[in-house]
Amino acid sequence: MSDDHTHVQEFFGARAAGWDRRFPDDDPAYAAAVAELGLREGGRVLDAGCGTGRALPALRAAVGPSGVVLGADLTPEMLREAARAGRDRDGTLVLTDVAALPLRSSSLDAVFAAGLIAHLPHPAEDLREIRRVVRPGGVLALFHPIGRAALAARQGRELTPDDLRAEPNLRALLTAAGWRMTSYIDEDTRFLALAVRDA
Repeated sequence: MSDDHTHVQEFFGARAAGWDRRFPDDDPAYAAAVAELGLREGGRVLDAGCGTGRALPALRAAVGPSGVVLGADLTPEMLREAARAGRDRDGTLVLTDVAALPLRSSSLDAVFAAGLIAHLPHPAEDLREIRRVVRPGGVLALFHPIGRAALAARQGRELTPDDLRAEPNLRALLTAAGWRMTSYIDEDTRFLALAVRDA
């Protein structure tokens, strides 16, 4: 985590061109996680920190042609790769910071966030901003295509008790930001925490 958005942009900007080639087998995991959102035809959904837009086709399929799909990311290079892959046909790409979303309050049914939470400089504040744009009863999905232990091993680090995505830590963080966690899965093959915005 870094307070410096420039660092996040530099990290992902340098990796954008080869990002999808590094993780070619993730699409089924993204589709399965999107299915957990329970989106309906005509729904309105944001992919927060969308990167190269790997979730956008599944989100579009879930809400259909009458729905609204937005993909927001802080890194221009990632959004360019999303467009190059044709994923801008599935959703509108927006260059923005999730800490200050250019959306009306309570305007969305759901937010999907893959790999985002570890890169939020102020997680509680940022999750409150995401809550602002979701209607009461709307859903937040915090997802990663591999679980915490597998990700730590990939990155060459140990899991520690203060890990933000550990269930007690994440539950407390979400509660403080106005979300109620309803489901928590941390397996080798996926991480998925679902939360609902109460009134």
